[in-house]
Amino acid sequence: MKNFPIVKSRRLRSTPYTDRIEAQGVSSYTVYNHMLLPASFKSLEADYHHLKKFVQVWDVAAERQVEIKGKDSAKLVQLMTCRDLSKSKIGKCYYAPLIDQEGLLVNDPIINKLAEDRWWLSIADSDVIFFAKGLAAGHKFEVEIKEPNVNILAIQGPLSDDLMEKVFGEEIRKLKFFNFKYFDFKGKKYFIARSGWSKQSGFEVYVEDDSAGQDLYDYLFEYGKEFNVKAGCPNLIERIESALLSYGNDFDNRDNPFEANFDKFINLDTNVNYLGKEKLKKIKQEGIKRKLMGVKIDHNKIDMYCEKTLLDDNNNIVGFVRSATYSPTFKKVIGIAMINKPYWNSKHQFKIDIDEKIFLGTVCDLPFI
Repeated sequence: MKNFPIVKSRRLRSTPYTDRIEAQGVSSYTVYNHMLLPASFKSLEADYHHLKKFVQVWDVAAERQVEIKGKDSAKLVQLMTCRDLSKSKIGKCYYAPLIDQEGLLVNDPIINKLAEDRWWLSIADSDVIFFAKGLAAGHKFEVEIKEPNVNILAIQGPLSDDLMEKVFGEEIRKLKFFNFKYFDFKGKKYFIARSGWSKQSGFEVYVEDDSAGQDLYDYLFEYGKEFNVKAGCPNLIERIESALLSYGNDFDNRDNPFEANFDKFINLDTNVNYLGKEKLKKIKQEGIKRKLMGVKIDHNKIDMYCEKTLLDDNNNIVGFVRSATYSPTFKKVIGIAMINKPYWNSKHQFKIDIDEKIFLGTVCDLPFI
């Protein structure tokens, strides 16, 4: 399949950092929340090896915020997610699957609690703002809902603590996972969370001022020379090895949270009220017939433009690969697949058609690493 250039327009927004990442040599983009999101720099594999050894600065402004503020904000946020937020605390981040009235997944944001009446939903790739506005109107909630001008920079990699300490001081090392605080740098305040879409350790800076964000971007590279800092982006190989799920790729509105292995984020026992709760109770009672699992395929490449079917020796459908890539660690293709119940046993074999040739693979548990 040929690659074609993406034509920029007002419907496909750039970010405050686009000029900088293009100067750093971005080699491909994807589209995420109607914005440009870098997909690679030197190459997918070269970026992967660098991320696992050093530190990278990512333009992830496409990770948009939905701000929900006002008297009924807590009610609305809880209505949207199956995770119990009744004991949530200011200054903490919560991974929280959003579901609709049928118990199907809408998004899987990080929910940041800024105040008792103010929340940021840091969303994956779907139009959550319209979902929130529709629920607010239907329930006549007293809330304000908007997309604030917040453009995230992520600092990821094993040397991210060293770089962030050099910029913001040693106090930042004390920031706990999925917590956030404001930190000062050169007269500006920056909202910083210990989080990010990699398992290599890191931070996300929720930048509320474009010029301050551009200045910070430049300083991170100036201060990070001794740590071999480079521009980077969410890496397909690293995120699949780590089983960091992607809404729209690994799961979507066809799937429920039990199928996506989100069991620990589903609360069915308390008086917490949320959309689709009765549906989820029924799904749990009846049991699911498929779920996301890992697959390993004995080949050295795969192009994923759509789901790929997995078959057993009798041509029965084992499941469907939804994301996959070649892993230099495992020396084979690895992927995330929706596997049918009869084939859940780890190491179950299947066959797959790649470029009109048949290759063998096995089902496995997640994560790979």
